[in-house]
Amino acid sequence: MECTLQGIFQSHFEAYAAQHRLPLYIHRAAYWISSCRTAALGGHVRKCPAGHVERAFYNSCHQRGCPQCQAMATESWLERQRERLLACAHHHLIFTIPHDLNALWRYNRAAMAKLLFGAVRETLVELLADAKYLGATPAFLSALHTWGRSLWLHPHVHVLIADGGLDDNGARVRPRRSHFLPARVLMMVFRGKFLAALREGVACAQLHLPPDLSRERFTSLLNKLGRVKWNVRLCTRYAHGEGVAAYLARYLKGGALKNTQIVAAGQDCVRFRYTPHPDEGEGGGEPMLMTLSPEAFLDRYLTHIAPPRLQSVRGYGLYAQRQGERLDRARRTLGQAPVEEPKPLSAVDFLARFRQLPDAARCPRCGSILLFASAIAHGPAPPRILH
Repeated sequence: MECTLQGIFQSHFEAYAAQHRLPLYIHRAAYWISSCRTAALGGHVRKCPAGHVERAFYNSCHQRGCPQCQAMATESWLERQRERLLACAHHHLIFTIPHDLNALWRYNRAAMAKLLFGAVRETLVELLADAKYLGATPAFLSALHTWGRSLWLHPHVHVLIADGGLDDNGARVRPRRSHFLPARVLMMVFRGKFLAALREGVACAQLHLPPDLSRERFTSLLNKLGRVKWNVRLCTRYAHGEGVAAYLARYLKGGALKNTQIVAAGQDCVRFRYTPHPDEGEGGGEPMLMTLSPEAFLDRYLTHIAPPRLQSVRGYGLYAQRQGERLDRARRTLGQAPVEEPKPLSAVDFLARFRQLPDAARCPRCGSILLFASAIAHGPAPPRILH
């Protein structure tokens, strides 16, 4: 078996799906990941100008959970965000929900993500509108991650937020506090808003309770969670936002596990490399190996396949898509030019940027770049379940 995520899906997903009831979008994602850069998706033929060799190149699947074809999409996203970032210090905030809510998350992935984004947005907008902290419109990006480093379910939102904002008169405002926002207040407001959103979501049938969680137990759980400390982290202030944006970009595309982390994939086990978070107290942050059965691996990995139309990165305040005019006004206060949409990144530009023209794209005899010769039609149609 090929030691890649694609190889694992090709060898084990069909048997796994026969034993588990899976939503349609999981079947779709598995098909595209299994078919990526194979004859099933079609492609084209390239040949040497001197006639030495011809080679087939198959199409990528462009499924956002596929780790082998999303590098250019990730770079394109990062390029657009770099163009929009304000030239000032930025903060990195992390909002994590308690693991007691994981069962509810599994039953309501899209709805829970919507509520989590909403609670984070409302918390920051409300606090930063207060003149005690900022008294202006902030600029921030929020990115949803659902996995821990060993693929266990760990829903949390990373926030990249500018150190300052724009008031109603178009003037730049700096934070009143050296630490931006008080951690305890931030945690308590976020906790209150998210718990209130959960209560309302269940009351209006937006959220569905798991079979083993009654209304009484759900209410008791929320009451308990309202009395404990939640994990809301404020990281050290950064001189600019590009470093955190690059961190977010790594998780925007390509799924929860990269092929370089998989060290073994057989009929009986899947073994991958991960680095525990220092706060977890496991191994002191040293690289470790996780060994799982194929079924257990797919149990974990499929939890992180994003539901259809779930936008995993969202801009708010001045970084919202419809706030271009106000963002340009904020940029002028920092001596920046208005935002210019970068030209689309082509495959040639992407490879040239990283100086990585694959060996397969050159003739092994004369070194010439292979030229397009003909198209290859798609192979067999996707499974009927995709129609």
